[in-house]
Amino acid sequence: MNVFNHRDGAYLDIDDARIYFEQLGAQDAPALILLHGGLGHIETFNTITPYLAEHWRLIGIDSRGQGKSTLGSAGLTYQRLQQDVERVIEHLGLTSVSIIGHSDGGIVGLRLAASKQVRVDKLVTLGAHWALKQDDPTRGLYAGITAAKWRGLFAEEVEQYESLNPEPDFAHLMDAVKALWLDTSEAGYPGASVSAITAPLLVVRGDEDPLVSRINALELADQVPGAQLLNLAFADHSPHESRPQWLMPMVDAFLNPR
Repeated sequence: MNVFNHRDGAYLDIDDARIYFEQLGAQDAPALILLHGGLGHIETFNTITPYLAEHWRLIGIDSRGQGKSTLGSAGLTYQRLQQDVERVIEHLGLTSVSIIGHSDGGIVGLRLAASKQVRVDKLVTLGAHWALKQDDPTRGLYAGITAAKWRGLFAEEVEQYESLNPEPDFAHLMDAVKALWLDTSEAGYPGASVSAITAPLLVVRGDEDPLVSRINALELADQVPGAQLLNLAFADHSPHESRPQWLMPMVDAFLNPR
């Protein structure tokens, strides 16, 4: 089956971290990188990989510290995650890529497309902030998160992390991810730099997303020339998991225009 399994991948050593990635589909097909959300892993895309692997060379990357990737000693920032993806792209010898990024992965995708350090052909963001303003209610939610609270809400996901990761330390990872979410430096959210994006962009938001507001998604689409906005009714923060049958026709029309 065309799904990620955390068995058939490889590691790339970047400084003192080991970044895990897997590939699906034909090696001579166009490259499509899948970047998961915070405290997730590549298998969260398995609801949509069968749709995509027929036409794309899929590359799923476990973000630093998450899935089977180790954290290392460098601080966890969106810039650091961007650089990790750039190193994987370089390692694989890719001259251009398209990207689907969920939440944190979408934020990294926006940074990649804005920086133009690699050629991004097309970008789909799912539930991703372009900025997190000081008065955004989500900032307060992030500030109140602890490892114990997260474990209480998502015990199965934490157990999966602890079984997958070579160096599991959930409390340490939670602190690092929380700092990532609250970062206000230039190493954090892409902010106004999104206006430099020239790659075609599809901004997807589930209309029941409790983290990314309608206005945040609209602001992102308005700042990128030609961007398309899909506000998907009855979908949550992870529309690729909760409503793949509704999402994928739109993603397919965007990635593969007839």
